[in-house]
Amino acid sequence: MAGDLRAPQVKSFFHEPTFTASYVVSDPVAKRAAIIDSVWDFDQPSGRTSFKSADEIVAHVREQGLTVDWILETHAHADHLSAAPYLQEKLGGKLVIGREIVTVQGVFGKIFNEGTEFARDGSQFDQLVADGEQLMIGEIPLIALHVPGHTPADLAYVVGDAAFIGDTMFMPDYGSARADFPGGDAARLYRSVRRLMRLPDKTRVFLCHDYKAPNRDHFVWETTMLAQRTANVHVHEGVTEAEFVEMRTQRDATLEMPRLILPSIQVNMRGGHMPQPEENGVSYLKLPVDVL
Repeated sequence: MAGDLRAPQVKSFFHEPTFTASYVVSDPVAKRAAIIDSVWDFDQPSGRTSFKSADEIVAHVREQGLTVDWILETHAHADHLSAAPYLQEKLGGKLVIGREIVTVQGVFGKIFNEGTEFARDGSQFDQLVADGEQLMIGEIPLIALHVPGHTPADLAYVVGDAAFIGDTMFMPDYGSARADFPGGDAARLYRSVRRLMRLPDKTRVFLCHDYKAPNRDHFVWETTMLAQRTANVHVHEGVTEAEFVEMRTQRDATLEMPRLILPSIQVNMRGGHMPQPEENGVSYLKLPVDVL
């Protein structure tokens, strides 16, 4: 990462119902692009879905004359449904996620009592990438970094002078992501954050979410690595691993389950697809119940 780095063009799309930031990242010269962490609109009370948010991305890509090579997920999200299959149908590109998605599929395949027809090998995605693997957006390298902790499969994508860090850190005034989902680990999250903080201070950092910290009345989803390293309220320089784990564990114990976790996990571990239809032609999402 030393020396001058090409700056990709970044267009953000913020989905306030789920507090999610999606991105179109492009090489402005080659006109090649990647889409990161898209959203499929889902209204849980009514069960209605739409692709309004995804269509905004489609319109931008077409207006800019971009060719989409990659549709990237930082992890299997628990708070929104992915629009990746819809975007792939409209714009092309390969659907990519981290190799450890197979771990997530194994864990949640058991939780949702999925049958043998549910493949747990990541085959719902076009490409599984490993730590350090490189893709290209035009002439700009994209480097995948495995940053587990929030889930076992989280990736960050470093593209030129920009880093898309998924659910590892939020804005410096809000802190860090939770680590209490199955397979999550606060100590691993701490080490992943410290790894990210070794990126250059000037690195543009793009977040997957913003929830507006207390005393802030507007959403923000871009910062710098210098700001994260020096000012992140949970994990700035000087915070030890033991201190972070204690804080994160206590804080996570007070958090409610994400509102859309049940539909989101079932859809996102399938690459954004609904479960296979039953004999009546209808796809069903499951609701696990622990009966004592």
